[in-house]
Amino acid sequence: MRWKELYSLFLNELTLQYGMDEAVAISRICLEEIAGKDRFFILSNEHETIDTATETAMLAALAQLKQDVPIQHITGKAWFRNLHLKVTADALIPRPETAELVQLAIDCMVVQNKQTVLDIGTGSGCIPISIKKECASAMVSAIDVSNAALEIAKANASQHQTAIEFILMDFLDEKNWNSLGTYELIISNPPYIPIAEKELLDKNVTAHEPAVALFVENESPLIFYEKIARFATKHLAEDGSIFLETHWQYAYEVASVFMEQGFDARVVKDFFDKERMVIATHRL
Repeated sequence: MRWKELYSLFLNELTLQYGMDEAVAISRICLEEIAGKDRFFILSNEHETIDTATETAMLAALAQLKQDVPIQHITGKAWFRNLHLKVTADALIPRPETAELVQLAIDCMVVQNKQTVLDIGTGSGCIPISIKKECASAMVSAIDVSNAALEIAKANASQHQTAIEFILMDFLDEKNWNSLGTYELIISNPPYIPIAEKELLDKNVTAHEPAVALFVENESPLIFYEKIARFATKHLAEDGSIFLETHWQYAYEVASVFMEQGFDARVVKDFFDKERMVIATHRL
């Protein structure tokens, strides 16, 4: 098979499933990560024959993509901000919305010189690693209930030479909080999707990403925020701040949870103009 034929095959097969724009993006990632080629190489060498090993690997990737396997799981990599991170099915694939939350937190840390950070529900470690890379003097800790996720986070932290304290803990169990300290900044992208909404999500999410990191019970969709708010009453420093990613339909309810616990809270929109973040501070 020639490069032109392979590229056309990818576009034709994937456009039916993902749409043209995403098909182009996915095809380029496969070419770069699996074949080690970019689009300009294909344009310049479109009639060149592909070696057997590369063709086999590319066709195997295409078959997985057609089965809704995320491209990040096929390549084992995901970009988050300016970081290349290891990803598997044991942790959520980092999202652009979370990168926005991280930037807001880093801006706050730089301006206010915050030095102690806790990330609740760290997954791949994308949040604490990003913070530690840009705020090197900070002492950063990260919690997750999944040991498999923490192993991924540790590998990513090691790859990016960031010293982070990773803690295996069920944060919802308040008895565990006594082992934690006081923090100037608490950040979290916790599970917040009600199980009832599972059928509304893409199959590449529901079939290949960890349910424990995505879903909450329908009757208690704000459970993690309620716990974080109670935790923060005793574990957030006087001049501390809380940065949260939320379900866009519940952002104002999340803000209310923190206000009921004595915090000031405001809702922040993401780049798509959706209410996706809440920032809370001690009430003055």
